[in-house]
Amino acid sequence: MRVLFFLLGAGTLFAQDGAGWYRLRCAGCHDSNVAARVPRRSDLASMSTETIVRTLTTGSMRSQGRDLTADQKASIARFLTGNRPAAQVEMPRCSGATPFDPSKMEWNGWGVDARNSRFQPNPGLASADVPRLKLKWAFGFPGDSVAFGQATVVDGRIFAGSQGGRVYSLDARSGCAHWIFDAGAAVRTAPELDPQGTVYFGDLAANVYAVEGSSGKLKWKVNLDPHPHARITGSPKWHAGRLIVPVSSFEEGPAADPKYACCTFRGSVVALDAAQGREVWRAWMIPEPPRRKGKNKIGTPRFSPSGIGVWCSPSIDPKRNMLYVATGDNYTEPDTPLSDAVIAIDLDSGAIRWSKQMTSDDVWNTGCIAPGKGNCPDKEGPDFDFGASPMLIDLGAGKQALITAQKSGMVYAHDPDNGGNLLWSTRAAEGGKLGGIQWGPATDGQRIYVAVSDLAWRRFESRLYRGFELDPLKGGGLKALDPGTGRILWSAKPGVCGQRGQCSPAQSAAVTVIPGALFSGAVDGHLRAYAADDGRVLWDFDTARDYQTVNGVKAHGGSIDSAGAVVAGGMVFATSGYGLMGGMPGNVLLAFSVEGQ
Repeated sequence: MRVLFFLLGAGTLFAQDGAGWYRLRCAGCHDSNVAARVPRRSDLASMSTETIVRTLTTGSMRSQGRDLTADQKASIARFLTGNRPAAQVEMPRCSGATPFDPSKMEWNGWGVDARNSRFQPNPGLASADVPRLKLKWAFGFPGDSVAFGQATVVDGRIFAGSQGGRVYSLDARSGCAHWIFDAGAAVRTAPELDPQGTVYFGDLAANVYAVEGSSGKLKWKVNLDPHPHARITGSPKWHAGRLIVPVSSFEEGPAADPKYACCTFRGSVVALDAAQGREVWRAWMIPEPPRRKGKNKIGTPRFSPSGIGVWCSPSIDPKRNMLYVATGDNYTEPDTPLSDAVIAIDLDSGAIRWSKQMTSDDVWNTGCIAPGKGNCPDKEGPDFDFGASPMLIDLGAGKQALITAQKSGMVYAHDPDNGGNLLWSTRAAEGGKLGGIQWGPATDGQRIYVAVSDLAWRRFESRLYRGFELDPLKGGGLKALDPGTGRILWSAKPGVCGQRGQCSPAQSAAVTVIPGALFSGAVDGHLRAYAADDGRVLWDFDTARDYQTVNGVKAHGGSIDSAGAVVAGGMVFATSGYGLMGGMPGNVLLAFSVEGQ
């Protein structure tokens, strides 16, 4: 009887206030060993109440908040933040009507080109100028703890999304706002513009938006997947009147709870009519829907097959009429052939033309790092999915290679003319669940520049918290590879954390290259520029500090992860702050230029 009261009655008593609802719905992850994968309670405390309510309502935690009332969500937010509202500031607006020419695409979407090389051939500054870069202005994202939205720059305008769900159009030189668009959930993707100036982006509730680039007026909005944990992380690609959008998910996260019926998501790539948002075709990464197949270790129903989110931005190959993606792992057994794979998809029909699975039997979810491992597969996989976009590169004599980089630490070259057959493979990193290569290398055609994550945790215990923290002695570094052979040409050492907390030298963010130099951000908060020929450090800026911002928002830098630097019009733009995976929270967009310009 006492047990029954505890299960039924105590839960109700527990949840009379924000602390109780937090314990029931959130503490299992945010206060446990699984916190290595999600923000800790201390990181949530740096957010605004509005951001937390939005996250529980339309964001990545909407499943946990689906049956909570507005008052209950607000009570959780007040408990975590001390009832701190988002800063109320008057956003400086750009004065006067400024013409907008969308043909002047300086950096569009995830990269300058559809091949995802992340090479800026016309940066507006020389490699010799890089050591003279100085901070020109800083912009704060109100109430956020993560700044993961990579910017796009077209005709001197910046387009950038935010954790708070707002998409900003800013002036590149001053940071003033042309317009602000309020989306339904956090926007992580880099916006993509078409030749007519329409801006496309996705959010963490799996919605895709089209807005006018000149005004920010909504043209259309569609939801690509009703699954409660579906999201869009890979930046869309516009091509020939269609918008190609990858769909991923956060379902690995709730799988930490053994009472969660894991798992029912299956990834896809969707082509939309860019003018209307109408679906033209969809390529499923798992052809059949998941079905109930047995129970987990505590008797909760289990579903399969599942998983295979597509985390990265597609690469477009007009010559072969193909697009290329690299995929995630399976969440439940059995593994299926398109997991951890490189896939070629017909641009017209969405038919899969070929695929190469690089790691088999990779079935994993966060149940594998939760107490009891209730939802962990019987045969636990290494979690070696792909987060980096494939890059199409010229080898000379009419030959090309498709370059992919994996969390396993491996870099591969595939032959796009022979079904993706392997041309070479090179181990560039040790590899791990958040190790190896995370969000992508870059290439200038002469070398492939690979940033090493190898992010690691170590156990720690304090009076308030027991679990894992980032290991400040492991991870990081940079390597240059020969495109024709995969041979490592040079290596650069990782940074040093010293006494800085929540620090790792891991270089998880995507790399960006200009002629003679490349940029790589690190979880230690540093944005560094390296010489392309030998890897020596040309410039080093520590972003983890307070800033006076052009919009008056209190802002601080932190870890750099996911998004890479953007170089356009003689300026360098980078976001700083990543209160996820144990990193340092922050909420700032930084703009650098050569001193005096």
